[in-house]
Amino acid sequence: MKFLFCKLKKKTVTAVSKTRYILSDISGEGYIDTAIKILLAVVLGALLLAGLYALFGETVLPTLTQRIKEMFNYGG
Repeated sequence: MKFLFCKLKKKTVTAVSKTRYILSDISGEGYIDTAIKILLAVVLGALLLAGLYALFGETVLPTLTQRIKEMFNYGG
């Protein structure tokens, strides 16, 4: 019984020690850093998509439909 108590006490001390080490560690990435990175990626992605949508909508697609009509001679 004494051996079991000693073993349990040792595991508890080890767990408390690990917990204190993890909680006192100030290095690494925080939640705010990660949130800013995600927000920045979303904003840049949205800007890129908006630019591509504008480019394809105004420049590429009208030219493409005109070329397809000319290729198949829909005019008659």
